[in-house]
Amino acid sequence: MRVAIAGAGNVGLFIANDLVANGHTVLLIEQSPAVQQRADTTAGIEWHVADACEVSELRAAGLESCDVVVAATGDDEDNLVISLLAKQEFAVPRVIARVNHPKNEWLFNENWGVDLSVSTPHLITALVEEAVTVGRLVRILQFEGGQARLVEVTLANDSPAIDRALKDLDVPRDATIVAIVRHEHVVMPRGDSLFEPGDEVLAMVTPDSEEEVRRILTGR
Repeated sequence: MRVAIAGAGNVGLFIANDLVANGHTVLLIEQSPAVQQRADTTAGIEWHVADACEVSELRAAGLESCDVVVAATGDDEDNLVISLLAKQEFAVPRVIARVNHPKNEWLFNENWGVDLSVSTPHLITALVEEAVTVGRLVRILQFEGGQARLVEVTLANDSPAIDRALKDLDVPRDATIVAIVRHEHVVMPRGDSLFEPGDEVLAMVTPDSEEEVRRILTGR
């Protein structure tokens, strides 16, 4: 997989090194030559020193050949512009954008070419809630501008799903139970899988199905 990363700060560099270590081809776009000179990167990363907000520079970098673009600069406005150009001008299949300021998160949607946005403060909040909350549905991640959502709930003793099989829960057609974490082991759910108190249930939902899945798993 060929991945372009805009922004060679700490976040961009970490992602680039990690992806190369996992066997992917990485193009790192950074407008500051000084940043490139002092960067500690793994061998094999391709650099393009340029402003990633300029169409001509993205074309020179060969963005049309990338499978994924990650807008990881420290500026939300730049990340939005990069995402929009990647999607509209170069038809990149997958665009992921970093949200630096949570108040801007609502902008990072399909209208700006963003398939997945990552807001570190909101993600940390969700993970804290996921770790300490029982019987409450917690939204972990959003995809496709919020049209697809990964949610989690730790089943309480009074959950209506307890001792019932997945096939009997009447999960909406536009929702899927993707995994059950039980005693630190991942269980891939099947139709006859029974739910137990304390199970951490991960589900993919849409805005229309989220409340129904909440009711099925929590009774609320």
